[in-house]
Amino acid sequence: MKYNQDLESGFGIEDQNLDPENLHQPDKYHVALSKYNTDLKDDEVAAKTAHIIEKYVKENDTQEVKKFLLHCIDLTTLKCTDSELSVMKFTQHVNDFVDKYPDLENVAAICVYPNMAEIVNDTLEADGVNIACVSGGFPSSQTFTEIKVAETAMALHAGADEIDIVISVGKFLTNDYEGMCDEIQELKDVCGDKHLKVILETGALESASNIKKASILAMYSGANFIKTSTGKEKPAATPEAAYVMCQAIKEYFLETGRKVGFKPAGGLNTVQDALIYYTIVKEILGKEWLNNKLFRLGTSRLANLLLSDILGQETKFF
Repeated sequence: MKYNQDLESGFGIEDQNLDPENLHQPDKYHVALSKYNTDLKDDEVAAKTAHIIEKYVKENDTQEVKKFLLHCIDLTTLKCTDSELSVMKFTQHVNDFVDKYPDLENVAAICVYPNMAEIVNDTLEADGVNIACVSGGFPSSQTFTEIKVAETAMALHAGADEIDIVISVGKFLTNDYEGMCDEIQELKDVCGDKHLKVILETGALESASNIKKASILAMYSGANFIKTSTGKEKPAATPEAAYVMCQAIKEYFLETGRKVGFKPAGGLNTVQDALIYYTIVKEILGKEWLNNKLFRLGTSRLANLLLSDILGQETKFF
């Protein structure tokens, strides 16, 4: 890892208090974590999250907020039954949305497996909609780093604008922070100026403290977004995990000046779910984060539900 890349990611000399020759010492990860409060109590997090939901969600239950949330969706198909034809039809819905609903803003991105990026790229005509690909051994992250690098590079070459990867959860849980972070940094190097969204798989992290640590380490390693889950593990996204991650994003911004986005994904089944995550972001991170460059929702089923609420009638467009 080059010295200037360490500085950009946050693992610079100021964080390590080390000589340039020693930039790779594992101690830098613990030094980075020491700048933040990671000693969290799960019951306290649950109580603070419940307070935000009870006090503020109702005021955000408006048509304008629902329109905004539709514009933040990463419309996702990650099925074993996906085919070139099904993904082409899936993408065509996004194209058709422009003419069907000219007064509404389209979804933020279409998210697919890497081998489907070229199909989306060839089919997508709607302006302002990105192509996102899950990569790096999704959803388990259990493969060789070389495979993760190759898969990410191939997805980008095929037209992906954004890459969603999963942290090496096993490495994190065994305190191999260096192994986990080096891999994220390597994949961010491959992405260059393309956004890297890093999935923590919060349901497997066991505690609020671990979620906070994983959030900080992912951001210091170059993540442009941190994301709750793949949707393949249970529990997936939870308001409590969102609370911890947004607090981490806020503290990291205050420490480094770099804004990192937030994406809840997995288990977003109702409009109320979307309103809860919107409210948590608004109350913790503020209005600066309320745009689809810094806030996404990983879901497909929610698109029709939000559209139905906006239009005032059941709609199955997507």
